Amino acid sequence: MTQIKNYQQNKKQAIDANSIVYGKMPPQSKELEEVVLGAILLVKDAFDTVSEILKVESFYSDAHQRIFKSMVLLAGKNMPIDLLTVVQQLQAQGDLELVGGMYYVSKLTNSVVSSANIETHANIIQQKFILRELIRISAEIMARAYDQEMDVFDTQSFADISISTLVTSGENKVIESLSVSIVNSLRRMEELRKMDSQMTGTPAGFTELDKITHGWQNTDLIILAARPSVGKTAMALNFALSAASYYTQTKGKNKVKSVAFFSLEMSIGQLVERAISSESGIFLQKIKTGDLTDAEMLHINHISEQIVNNIPLFIDDSASINILQLRAKCRRLKAKNNLGMIVIDYLQLMSGLNEKNGNREQEISKISRDLKGLAKELEIPIIALSQLSRKVEERKEGAKIPQLSDLRESGAIEQDADMVMFLYRPEYYGINSNEHGESTNGETHIKIAKHRNGDLGDIKLSSKLSIQKFYDFDGNSNNDSLKRVEKTYTPKRNFYESNKESEAAPF
Repeated sequence: MTQIKNYQQNKKQAIDANSIVYGKMPPQSKELEEVVLGAILLVKDAFDTVSEILKVESFYSDAHQRIFKSMVLLAGKNMPIDLLTVVQQLQAQGDLELVGGMYYVSKLTNSVVSSANIETHANIIQQKFILRELIRISAEIMARAYDQEMDVFDTQSFADISISTLVTSGENKVIESLSVSIVNSLRRMEELRKMDSQMTGTPAGFTELDKITHGWQNTDLIILAARPSVGKTAMALNFALSAASYYTQTKGKNKVKSVAFFSLEMSIGQLVERAISSESGIFLQKIKTGDLTDAEMLHINHISEQIVNNIPLFIDDSASINILQLRAKCRRLKAKNNLGMIVIDYLQLMSGLNEKNGNREQEISKISRDLKGLAKELEIPIIALSQLSRKVEERKEGAKIPQLSDLRESGAIEQDADMVMFLYRPEYYGINSNEHGESTNGETHIKIAKHRNGDLGDIKLSSKLSIQKFYDFDGNSNNDSLKRVEKTYTPKRNFYESNKESEAAPF
């Protein structure tokens, strides 16, 4: 027994010496740790309450970590947790003497006055653990920052990822009773009854598509897939511009929502040119080359001013962004700019986290699962573009319509997505007329192949890819806004000249 007491005294001195940070002890509560462990030994269901909050590393004392680990192992074997079983498990692990023997384990029960507040006590222990982790992460960030050989962006990425991972690991989703869920659902139904429109989410901007989806729904992961050069980016940009415009028009008393567009393929400049072409109706090629008349330049100035004032769209063109970096940026946008929707172009260009023994298919599977988790966390819709495999091209004539099995690199995309849409154009495969002999020039289809919460369908649209614009099939695709603006718009100032010195707000 004397040997054990000497070991504990030496161990305590070692912890005290090594745990001091700038002359202070790390946040801890040894007394509460003893109370929680003692309550688990005495009360049958106490472990179930505590295990939802605490992990082994949540305890500061090494002895307490070993004791709680033994309890976790017992629970995994579906064995009762009491003084005798815990002592037996510690002995089997070779940890009994290290924690102070049976005497110390039994002494834990003496600290318990009542187990009524065990959940509160466990939450305090977890808070102390989070504070210790923040100190550890901060010290690591400081060490990296002082290291002259360390890349600054690697250090920044480490800081974002570390804090983000800590926040995520500390989240505990409360199980909600059916009665509470029903009350919430009935309240939402009453709110929907009072609305004039059946639009329950963010409109896509196309009549037939919105009839099926009722708008992009919060927490949904929507996949838009197509072969290269079909118009995925143009369609995604149309969705983003439509959503941003809608948010401005319906802001009411609340802060206006915004849209984030993550472009892993195109630069910000290329996307802005496409947006101006789409909104102005001026050919993209003319905008790219600067072959513009005075009237067209006047119109572009006007449209640019309208975009700046009425379309809260944020663009990030970071190449090979990973899910943790994306999550960190979106959380900041959610806090600062009331983020309402995310568009990602495209999924297969996102980088993994370099996990050992992993392949690309597993990486994409993990990315799609994490995107679904992010949509639920931020309570917004996420539209992610995806490539299709070449199997579409290999199929015989007349069977070129994409299928779920054509999703590239991962079947998990199909599983995780709430909606999977395919974009295809008949003329892409040389089909210039339909069965009725009508021209398919500009004809574009959105095929909803999976819809977890609604109907499937095939929506026909008209496209003008020369201006990166899509329209309802029976809509007017002839843009006459240029003529209208030439007659009615007189700028009070040159928008470019008055804004060329300004800088955009940081993403």
